[in-house]
Amino acid sequence: MTLKETFDIIKIKPKVNNLTKNLKKLEDETLKNLKNSKSQNTLRAYASDFRHFKNFCIDNNVKYLPSDPRIISLYLTKLAKTSKFSTLKRRIASISVIHKMKGHYLDTKHPIIIENLLGIKRVNGSNQKAKKPILINDLKLIINVIDETKQVNKRKIRDKAIILVGFSGGFRRSELVNIEYEDIEFVNEGVKIVIKRSKTDQSGEGMTKAIPYFDNKSFCPVISLKNWIDNSEAKSGKIFDISDKSVALIIKKYASLSGLDPNKYGGHSLRSGFATSTAESGAEERNIMAMTGHKTTQMVRRYIQEANLFKNNALNKIKI
Repeated sequence: MTLKETFDIIKIKPKVNNLTKNLKKLEDETLKNLKNSKSQNTLRAYASDFRHFKNFCIDNNVKYLPSDPRIISLYLTKLAKTSKFSTLKRRIASISVIHKMKGHYLDTKHPIIIENLLGIKRVNGSNQKAKKPILINDLKLIINVIDETKQVNKRKIRDKAIILVGFSGGFRRSELVNIEYEDIEFVNEGVKIVIKRSKTDQSGEGMTKAIPYFDNKSFCPVISLKNWIDNSEAKSGKIFDISDKSVALIIKKYASLSGLDPNKYGGHSLRSGFATSTAESGAEERNIMAMTGHKTTQMVRRYIQEANLFKNNALNKIKI
């Protein structure tokens, strides 16, 4: 090897090393971007789902990353014995996302997965028993119970604000608990609340929800929110400073005190209650979607269909 050839190799080596370092840096930045495209709650849900799949693979001595359609199909068969069909679909999505984030491809549309799902659906069905919506009469019962509680404390004031604002804004639990003081603007007509990021807005474009004053002050979310802010010690950061799971516990607590079955209600009951109640009152589909932030009409139409079960019932035409 000539001296020139030796020097050429020496010159090239640093370039290769720099290229490797640059690619590693880009890989790290790409992974960070992928993570930032999802909310923390979503990432935690993905991690939890994948952990369940990983344990299944370890127990059966098979590779979990990267995995393959055959293993996914076997996992779904086992999972179907104890889980809802919606859980199976969510697990597939989570496993797929983790593979993408780690730079692996997983064919979740492979026939062995799709046909297995169809078979499971045919045998077990896909309908899940959803939590009941909190409708207007339920809401009145709950708020009356809160108001009739003799003990006056900050928690009672906070809980009333959470329930009324959560219902009136059609909020997801994650949106409700992440509202900050800077996101709120009181105006003559009511209150405007900015949602920076939500389940269907991972890019962070944001949206503003407007909640007007109610004629009935006892059930007015704007007055209730003002009352909580006046009584709260914190004046910055999150308004309610609780977890999304706590929202469900609060609803169950007051549902029970109101004489309702707490097992039939959950954290989603406020949002579904808003959509069902407004549909029942004749609100247009697009106006409901503008408030809830739904991107497609599918879910909203389910609420409207539920609201119209008796309203548009053919039996109403029979005179007996």
